[in-house]
Amino acid sequence: MAHDQEQLSIVDHLSELRRRLFFTLLVFTVVLVAAFFVVDPIYHYLTINVLSGVQISLNAFSFWDGVGVYMKIAMMVALGITLPFTLFQIWAFVSPGLKPKERKATLKYIPFVFICFLVGVAFGYFVVFPLAMTFTGSLNKGLGLIETYGMADYFKFLTNIVLPISLLFELPVVILFLTHLRILNPLRLRKMRRVAYFALVVVSVMITPADFFSAFLVLIPLILLYEFSVFLSTRVHRRQLAADEERKEKYK
Repeated sequence: MAHDQEQLSIVDHLSELRRRLFFTLLVFTVVLVAAFFVVDPIYHYLTINVLSGVQISLNAFSFWDGVGVYMKIAMMVALGITLPFTLFQIWAFVSPGLKPKERKATLKYIPFVFICFLVGVAFGYFVVFPLAMTFTGSLNKGLGLIETYGMADYFKFLTNIVLPISLLFELPVVILFLTHLRILNPLRLRKMRRVAYFALVVVSVMITPADFFSAFLVLIPLILLYEFSVFLSTRVHRRQLAADEERKEKYK
């Protein structure tokens, strides 16, 4: 009997997961179709040099370059817009297994994940991407090369810089969430500081051009993000300790 109830529970969970996946894909598809109507202005905006304001001349080197780039832009717009809805569906799926306080606390993370993502996109596009373009452009001129940009390569270069940085900006939210779950705490984060700094140095070098100045400019906000994460973790951990003490006093 217990075995049958367990199987029924698993089937119910799978049905719930399937239903939420269906709604997420449905919303994503609708937003993706709508995104095609705004691809053209976004494309023209992204092909203006951030520093000089001059339109960058791009070339198609295959018949599918234009289609591929338009699809990529529409996909990125759709993913960005549906991110809060997707996170809410994940929360709604796991929330029945959470306590009321945990349910309320985790729900608060959804807008912060979206905000951090947008801040990361802005930092990647307006700070790191121009640095990368300036460095590669000066290197090409120094070698006497004629710059002819392919549209597919240009947007691949842009995505490879902006997307990792936007994900890195989720660091405070991730650390705060893990602190709430008591997987991480400020003491552990401080002990990990050297390792974390080294990892951030490696990341900043990987996502920027091969010059010290650009890597340094990217490294500083990443370190500040880590320290801000430690600060947030400390506040949450203090509240947890105070709540534990209060609970001990109550049940003495």
